[in-house]
This record gives sequence, structure tokens and C-alpha cells, in this order.
Amino acid sequence: MIYDALGVPRIVNAAGTNTRLSGGTMDAEVRAAMAEAATACVDMLDLQAAASRAIAAATGAEAGLVTTGASAALLLGAAACMAGLDAAAMNALPEAPARSGFVMARSQRNMYDRAIRVAGGRIVEVGIPDRFSGAGVRDAAPADFAAAFGPDTAGVLWVAQPWSEPPLEDVARVAHQAGLPVLVDAAAQLPPAANLRAFLDAGADLVCFSGGKAIGGPQGSGILAGRRDLVCSALLQLLDLDLPDAQFVLPPEFAAAGAPAALPHHGIGRSCKPGKEQIAGLVVALGRFVAEGDAPRAARLRARLEVVRDAMGELPGVAAEITPGPVPLLLLRLPGAAAAAAAEARLRARRPAVHVNAARLREGVLAVHPHALAEADLVPLGKALAEALPG
Repeated sequence: MIYDALGVPRIVNAAGTNTRLSGGTMDAEVRAAMAEAATACVDMLDLQAAASRAIAAATGAEAGLVTTGASAALLLGAAACMAGLDAAAMNALPEAPARSGFVMARSQRNMYDRAIRVAGGRIVEVGIPDRFSGAGVRDAAPADFAAAFGPDTAGVLWVAQPWSEPPLEDVARVAHQAGLPVLVDAAAQLPPAANLRAFLDAGADLVCFSGGKAIGGPQGSGILAGRRDLVCSALLQLLDLDLPDAQFVLPPEFAAAGAPAALPHHGIGRSCKPGKEQIAGLVVALGRFVAEGDAPRAARLRARLEVVRDAMGELPGVAAEITPGPVPLLLLRLPGAAAAAAAEARLRARRPAVHVNAARLREGVLAVHPHALAEADLVPLGKALAEALPG
């Protein structure tokens, strides 16, 4: 195995499709598509056009683009909102353009919105998240967004989480009344597969998804989908455009009114370019994700967790529960945060190291996430849990 040759130890990834743990695994069809793509050369514009057709079919978007992850999609989406189809504006980024502000609810700020600033944008926070601080029940309101819009506003950033407020429909309404686009970060909001369309249906102009999480594509892949003119702008800021203007013809998948007659220079998104292997793998994985369906997928993932739980057996003082939903989890409730932290450390100290989801350590809960588990990991993982957990 290549990791053995490189001297890199394998791990058991029960934490989920975390980037720092190399994400998940790809099935044989996706791996075969990537290997086959590596054997020939194509024009990357033609390949992105084919990907756009697949993304549009899955999402209902006018156009789509494969990127090097959801963060790259955010960066490109921000650049598209700021520059539009103005080649001079594209060339100027990341120097602050005339319109650089992205209005977002303060309660939705996170470390990934740095991608907006990398592109040259500014985050404009609105609202007071009293519901999170315990001081009240209110959060940002659509009126807060409307009041923050001005001549230097490039768009709205809305982060998709079940608890996000205000609702996307309300934010999109006030944004569109002001002539502003809405960019949605939905990196990890799959499944359900319906979310491929839900955010665009609710009014988003651009939406970003990770390709290397639930979709099951290459770890370094993502999707930007939405309005054709904005996707076209993102494409122009990603591609290698070192060729005479006369040789460049936009395919119909990206052709938008107002596209520049003269090509911009290499754009702010040049570092977001995927390889042909990543594009091919993502397109195949997306098709398989849509075709499988939520219920069969959830049943398949639950079956993995049942094997782990059975191999672990019953442990005194540890309550084991498999949650319902599109992504079931095996929750292990321990007697307190200290016991959970100690068990998690023991698991990481094993060889191979076992990584579980530690997001709820403060509650005394370890979670086993099924997405990145190989079939060969299931029984050994259950036995490792039995040895590492108290009791």
C-alpha cells in the first residue's frame, strides 16, 4: 500500500469526513473514473462544461463548477459577486473593489468565512445573537440585513445550518429587493439529497457544497452552483486563460450576457483549480449519491454502526445508542466529561490510532461517525472501543 511505502501510518477514522483526517473513502467506481481520467488529456473548459451539466441536473442550478473544496467554492463565489463579468474588476482582485461588503448574521460567523476575505471581501456583521448567549431569544432579522445594505455591498453570505436565522427565504427576499446576490455556504449539508436543490429553491444565487464529504467524491473537491452569470465569472477567475482571445469560446453551459470580450488575466481563483481526475471523480460520485437515495444510504450507514456496536458488546456505565436520521451516529454516553476525554485519548494512543467524533466531549459523549469507516475497520473498531472505554 502506498501509505506503507511512504511510512505513513493508517488510522481508523470514526470521526467523520474531517479534512485533517483525510476525509472519507471513495468507492470503486469513483476510483476507476479518476484513474481513467489520468490516462488522457482534455481541454479543461470542455471538462468543466460536462461537470456543469451534471451539477445542473442534480441541483436545478443554471450552471455549476467543480472546485478544490467548499472553501474554494466560497472564495470563487465571493469573487464572482464582487467582480461580476467585469474583466478589469477580476484583474484587480483581491484589492478592495467598489463593492466588497458581504452582510451576514453575527451568529453565523465561523472560521471558514475567511475565504470571503481572501478574495478581497469584507464581512459586515448584523444582529445580536441573544438566543445563543442566553440573554434573550432574538437573533438577526431581515430588517437588519436591509439596513446594512449600501453602495459598497457585494452580496449576502448565509451559512446553512438547521438553526440558522433569519430563514434563507426572508434573507433572499430583502437581498433581491436591493439587487444583491445571496451566497450560501452549505459545505456539510448533505444528506438529505434534497438539499442539493433546497437552497437554490429558497432564493440562493450561489451555493457551495463539499465534494469529499457525504457525496463521496475526492477529498479535495467541491461544487459551486447557481446563476449562470455568476458561475461564469467564477470560471473565468479559475481557468488558465493564457491564450489569444480569439481562441477562447465559452460553451453554452457558461455563456452569459455581458461576458467580457477580452479575457482577464489569471484570476484570484487560480489556486482553486481542480485536476481532471478530481472533476471526473466528483461527477461520478455526485451521480451515485443522487441515485442511491436517502433511505438506502441511511440503512447502509446504520448497518455499519450495528456491526461496531455488536463487536463492542455491552459495557457497564456506557450507554450506546444509534441515532435516526439521514446520517446515523453511534453515541456512547460515558459517566462525565473527564471519562469521555480519557477514553478519547486512549483511542488516539492506539496503533492504529482510532479517531472518534469529539464534538460532544463536554457532555460525556463520544460519537462514532460511519462515513469514513472501511468495512475492514468495523469489527476492530468495536473491539478497540471495548478496550478503551471505562468498564
